Amino acid sequence: MRLTVVFRYIGMVLLFESAFMLLSAGVSYYYGMDGSFTPMLLSFLFTALLGSFPLIFVPKSSRLSSKESYAIVIGAWLMSCVVGTFPYLLWGGEFSLINAWFESVSGFTATGASILNDIEALPRGLLFWRSLTHWIGGVGVVMFALVIMPMIGRSRMSVSNLEISSMARDNYRYTSKTIIKILMGIYLGMTIANFVALKIAGMGWFDAVCHAFSTIATGGFSTKNASLGYFNSAWIEAITIFFMFLSSIHLGITYATITGGRNNLFRTESAKFYMGITLVLCAILSISLWSNGLYDNLGDSIRHGFFQGVSIVTSTGFATADTTIWPSLCVCILIYFSLQGGMAGSTAGGLKSDRVLMAGKVMRSQIKLQQHPGAVMRIKCNGNTQEPSIVHFAMLYIVIYAFIILIGTLINAACGLDIVTSFTASVASMGNIGPGFGEVGSLDNFSAMPFVVKLFSTLQMLLGRLEIFGLLHFFTMRWWV
Repeated sequence: MRLTVVFRYIGMVLLFESAFMLLSAGVSYYYGMDGSFTPMLLSFLFTALLGSFPLIFVPKSSRLSSKESYAIVIGAWLMSCVVGTFPYLLWGGEFSLINAWFESVSGFTATGASILNDIEALPRGLLFWRSLTHWIGGVGVVMFALVIMPMIGRSRMSVSNLEISSMARDNYRYTSKTIIKILMGIYLGMTIANFVALKIAGMGWFDAVCHAFSTIATGGFSTKNASLGYFNSAWIEAITIFFMFLSSIHLGITYATITGGRNNLFRTESAKFYMGITLVLCAILSISLWSNGLYDNLGDSIRHGFFQGVSIVTSTGFATADTTIWPSLCVCILIYFSLQGGMAGSTAGGLKSDRVLMAGKVMRSQIKLQQHPGAVMRIKCNGNTQEPSIVHFAMLYIVIYAFIILIGTLINAACGLDIVTSFTASVASMGNIGPGFGEVGSLDNFSAMPFVVKLFSTLQMLLGRLEIFGLLHFFTMRWWV
């Protein structure tokens, strides 16, 4: 593998990222050169220099091997998280080295967990950068960079295939160039629409932009300590519910729905399953809240039940209520939502509802095989017969995913956390959800967590965002031979 070529393309990604740092410095300048102007400007210079060196000394190459493509994707993600710490470290405040790393990884992986006790103390430029890391990472650092990397040519396909979830590709029937255009077109369109809707609903333009970035990326970083609960607006919450859910649907299915394609929202089996189970469980959440008298009327119960339910299942993590005091049934539903997540091919985290649906089909087929040992069972999803290797890989992914959550729970417990906090912090990190329960509830954060918990949580965030195997391949020694 040609490491020099890998460094060259990672350098391109860093240059791309430095442009967003400059944009954040511009926001700081607009607001009177607040305290983040110098940190953002210096971060831009450091990142631009870091990205420029490989471009100067390494000749470009139009063809990449699969190993090089993997190294570019994973290396770009890791380096983006590293340089993403620069603004936080230079600004100071609550940002120690581990806290800056945690906030950066949480931002780029669209997890939304935070170490900040006072978010509103951050200057505007840094708040803008914080939300922007969500938006860059939501659809993929490398996918963004591919838009400005036409010189890759045919190698673009190998890189984009690694960036797009393996569970998501069945709904794309286009060339690599067209897929990138669809992804970015839908992503940009939803962001603009979300911003306009929030502005009309009464948000200031700065808050509307930052929350649109976080919503469409299903990230959850807010500009307020009380998250969206600060605004106390049913309209803002309704708009956010709509766009959170829309962002958690396969972007290819959203495109097909808009253009009248066959694999649209109302004909695709996986989409109907996802919509159905979300609607039913959010309804149960609302009824449980009302029957337990947690809110004064059914309307408020529906408002909070659907908002928190959609916020968690889409892995966004915005909060309008303290879910740690909710009834046990509600907590169980929210934990299930945290494990499942949204659809493959979306910006949402979790196992993905597509895998959950496939696991249910595998379970049913195994029961039938016990009854009829000679039968030939085939697993179909969205009308397509799935190859045994695809089914096996999906089931293996679920097992490894659960195993990593178990390891995280044990590490958290060994660091002195109670069982509820240990388990839900592990689930929330692995699923890129953000909030859990206990000491990391919807209105709390990770600031008081031990160093080891924060460090392993960031590893889980990366494993969850890169769907486990990408990161494992990167650190396999044989891979570099």
